Amino acid sequence: MRIPMVDLAGQYRDLKAQLEPAMAATLDAAQYILGPNVQAFEAEAAKYLGVKHAITCANGTDALHLALLAADIGPGDEVITTPFTFIATAEAIAYVGAKAVFVDIDPKTYNIDVAQVAQAVTPKTKALLPVHLFGQPANIQPLLDLAQKHGLKLIEDCAQSFGANVGGRQTGSMGDVGAFSFFPSKNLGCYGDGGMVTTQSDAMAETLRMLRNHGSKVRYYHDIIGYNSRLDELQAVVLRAKLPHIDHYNQQRRRVAHRYNAGLTGLGIQTPHEDGIGLHVYHQYTMLTDRREVIQKALAAQQIASAIYYPVPLHQQKVFADIAAGQSFPITESVAARCLSLPIYPELSDAAIDEICGVIRQALQA
Repeated sequence: MRIPMVDLAGQYRDLKAQLEPAMAATLDAAQYILGPNVQAFEAEAAKYLGVKHAITCANGTDALHLALLAADIGPGDEVITTPFTFIATAEAIAYVGAKAVFVDIDPKTYNIDVAQVAQAVTPKTKALLPVHLFGQPANIQPLLDLAQKHGLKLIEDCAQSFGANVGGRQTGSMGDVGAFSFFPSKNLGCYGDGGMVTTQSDAMAETLRMLRNHGSKVRYYHDIIGYNSRLDELQAVVLRAKLPHIDHYNQQRRRVAHRYNAGLTGLGIQTPHEDGIGLHVYHQYTMLTDRREVIQKALAAQQIASAIYYPVPLHQQKVFADIAAGQSFPITESVAARCLSLPIYPELSDAAIDEICGVIRQALQA
């Protein structure tokens, strides 16, 4: 693809001179699991995010799973979340034996609708799990108020929002626990799978460190049933190299998004919304259009990538038929039918953005 959704190779070239010596030093040291770079990255990430504890793990799905376990969510509990997200959000709820309760989304931000969350709380509700979707922070303060009112845990799905903030407070620092993904295409991504859980709670942090490492605090002594979910040392090297650049990366993503907005005016397209409450860091640039297939076909003809995140909402997935049978969420379904994501990454040039906008404009005005 001439213009891909994300240019990981280009970002690597920019970091190559820094990364390769650090990788070589790690290989020479031959300490690959829970080594010094993992420990250093956890400290650096915690400082950046403004949290007391940052505990890395194997991937973003594990981060959600471990976060729910640390929050003591289990069988018989209900967790309110959004149906418009990647399946990992609800998968993790199922992993702990709890039930995902879906509510509809805001038509502008595509994040969970706070008013509908309030209506969905029952005596079985034990947690709220908002997603900071596409890098737009959820409307977190009303959710925190609701959690406090009902004695609920608030778990932030920050897989797409590293560096996003609300009034200077980073996503992942506001709820009881936050879950991050370092999948390669994320705003802060490694060169494989990686994840992290954040919390201000010493007790939850202690539990999380055991959960990720076979339930062990002392080697070969196991206090709880845990998992093998550890970030490896080489991925930590990559993340340490990238972390100092995250604000610049996010600023460049915002540049790309705003140029798209300007280039797509007057075409009947609903461009992404910034609610003014939180800083949007544009993990994805997702617009709404009634002519999605026309645009995708035109872009593909010019070797320009595009993607649909997400074509099938979670309440319509076969795997959740037992918990969502007969449910309908009109806004989610409308967004899923019309959403289209365009290429976005810090290195995307103004010329490329203008070309993409020109192809779309020509296709819609044909």
